[in-house]
Amino acid sequence: MQSQGKKIRVLVVDDSAFMCKVLQEIINSDPQMEVVGQGRDGRDGVALAESLRPDVITMDINMPHVDGLQATELIMSQHPRPIVIVSSESREGAVSTLKALELGAIDFVPKPSSGIDLDMKTVREELTRKLKLAAKVRVVRTATRSKLAVPPSVSAAADATRGAAFAAANGGKFPLVVVAASTGGPAAVTRVVSGLPRDLAAALFLVLHMPPEFTKQFALQLSEIGGLPVKEAEHHEAIRPGMIYLCPGSHHLRIASSGKIVLDSGARIDGYRPSADAALESIAIYARTLTIAVVLTGMGGDAAKGVKAVKAAGGTVFAQDEATSMIFGMPAEAIKTGVVDEVLPLDSISGAIEKRITQLARLAPVGAR
Repeated sequence: MQSQGKKIRVLVVDDSAFMCKVLQEIINSDPQMEVVGQGRDGRDGVALAESLRPDVITMDINMPHVDGLQATELIMSQHPRPIVIVSSESREGAVSTLKALELGAIDFVPKPSSGIDLDMKTVREELTRKLKLAAKVRVVRTATRSKLAVPPSVSAAADATRGAAFAAANGGKFPLVVVAASTGGPAAVTRVVSGLPRDLAAALFLVLHMPPEFTKQFALQLSEIGGLPVKEAEHHEAIRPGMIYLCPGSHHLRIASSGKIVLDSGARIDGYRPSADAALESIAIYARTLTIAVVLTGMGGDAAKGVKAVKAAGGTVFAQDEATSMIFGMPAEAIKTGVVDEVLPLDSISGAIEKRITQLARLAPVGAR
């Protein structure tokens, strides 16, 4: 992290000399930042990250010798520095960008297509904002990427039986878990999902601030690492226990009184779409005491209003702690409301969710009143 009062030192890694020039112009035009080095491929990037110790790194994906994914993994496992992916892959290749985030990259921005691009102003503002944010993040050394362990298998029949039994005892309802996250969210959500058992008698809703083209791919990634099926939520879809529903990046998600999903492509709410507040408030009305809210890493205050609605309905609220949050914005704002039941490190959240669902099962049939 940079010292207060000093310029943010940025290392640019990109195999295009033209793009390096464009990025340098954008960064150096901001009085709070300066480019201190340029790497022409991932191999250069890894070496310069170690020698220059920059405050933040911009990283391209498609490069010769060592690509951006390999460079990100090496940097984050050896000499970790905050990394922002700046690549055309960020706009079109959700697979590569999500892998980079899984490996420890902080965030991503689309690569400007030219120095006089019509969206240059937007790219400039987004890039400088995210670089400044990333420079404040306390990064930690990460292990090399590996497949997360899948929880012990339970038969599909057991899943259905347990969920159906809970619903039968609670007027057709079962616990609904809402996980909200933003910056740093994909990696944090992956950890939480990988720790959940297949026989969880609840439905999970994931609300992340992600572009629409990313959520479908992220659902596919999550389905490969956990024991629960994951899908993008669909309009008018009936909810089922033992399922994970990822809110599309283009819509808000709510639950109707009939128990069906309602997707709304309306305007942003307090700057967000999807809005965690909208999902939490709606689900609290429907599930009441069977609602479990989880607020993970992210910038801003989305979910703060929603957790108050959850608590008012008798539900449970968990928040990620500061030590394990990439950005302690959303959890901090939720904690400030005074309604959070437990503040937990990331790797304890899956267990807390499972424990609360078990407690609710013991309280049946009074849980859904």
